[in-house]
Amino acid sequence: MKYRIVTLGCRTNQYESQGFSDQLRNMGYSEAGDGEAADLCIVNTCTVTDSADAASRHKIRQLARENPGARLVATGCMVESAPDALLKIDSRIEVIPNQEKEKLIEKIFPDEEGLPEFKIERFEAHTRAFLKVQDGCQSYCTYCIIPYVRGRSRSKKLDDVLREAKGLVANGFKEIVLTGINIGDYEDGETRLVGLVRAADKIEGLERIRISSIDPDEVDDALADAVLFGKNTCPSMHLVLQSGSNVILKRMNRKYTRQIFLDTADRMKRLNPDFTVTTDVIVGFPGESDADFEETLQVVRHVKFAKVHVFPYSPRARTRAALYPNRVPPDVMKQRKNELLRLSEQCAFELRSSFVGRQFPVLLEEGSEGHTPNFLRVRLPVSGIRNQIVGVELVDNAPDALIGKVL
Repeated sequence: MKYRIVTLGCRTNQYESQGFSDQLRNMGYSEAGDGEAADLCIVNTCTVTDSADAASRHKIRQLARENPGARLVATGCMVESAPDALLKIDSRIEVIPNQEKEKLIEKIFPDEEGLPEFKIERFEAHTRAFLKVQDGCQSYCTYCIIPYVRGRSRSKKLDDVLREAKGLVANGFKEIVLTGINIGDYEDGETRLVGLVRAADKIEGLERIRISSIDPDEVDDALADAVLFGKNTCPSMHLVLQSGSNVILKRMNRKYTRQIFLDTADRMKRLNPDFTVTTDVIVGFPGESDADFEETLQVVRHVKFAKVHVFPYSPRARTRAALYPNRVPPDVMKQRKNELLRLSEQCAFELRSSFVGRQFPVLLEEGSEGHTPNFLRVRLPVSGIRNQIVGVELVDNAPDALIGKVL
């Protein structure tokens, strides 16, 4: 029996899809190859933007057309936001709600006994394994549909996280990224995120630990200490900005200010000058003025992010911001996006240039590329080597990556 899984959206979705894949493999299924029809197709949808909705619908239509005899299962966030739109695509579609996602295989095969546990044993096509430790969110940012489609925050037991992480290490993974919808909410009894990080840092054989996106106000002194001075923790973080304007942050219902963000980034870089930051920014939020946008540009110039992910604002039904007046015109939104991307790429180039001449260990990932511990992308004149950490001298800088020489 053959299966095919299509994943859209976040790292949490990627983790969950890998869980489905590992369960199916343990049941005797194998992944359908190129041009090969599948018996079971699963689409893990995303609904964070209009384009994510469109991509989810497109993938389902494509799978339905290419696999006429297959069972079609849809899960993920669009299942919660617009289930009728998915069910109309094909009469075969079965919908599994987000809240039952970890029981998806049980729902598909209700008569099967002794089904494999939902957990990941590997991370296909990656050298960096994403490990979901938390799900859900109750922040209710005014632009975000996620609390409505993922539910309230809930965390995986610490012992389960560590057991799963040890299994990944046993299967050859050198780097694990702890991920969740709002990972700063992690809590298992008295163990918060800092306790999880410190416990994971003791796992024998694990060489790199990262934290996925986190809000700057959630990086307290204890967490900063655990990340910056741990044995295997990486000196980089994805700190979520969204806007550099306090006016816009308040309208977004974000829980931090521009100054809190800057203080967090500056503190981490002061304690470790090699520390780097990546971030997300929304441009064109309702009411965003030229002055508000300029404040975002100022933050980008100051922090010099290693990478900025830029998203034009997309109104989501059921969110407060969808009702806000003073929409930014599409042409202005596009202009701001392009300006921000140009600036962020220039700042990232300047950041990488400051590391030329230095030596770092690089985890080789895809092709001839890899990343330093502080998440600088490095291109190397090697091929066919994967999932190995090699010593590298950074000899030059290119528009999209550093150029390295293996020592």
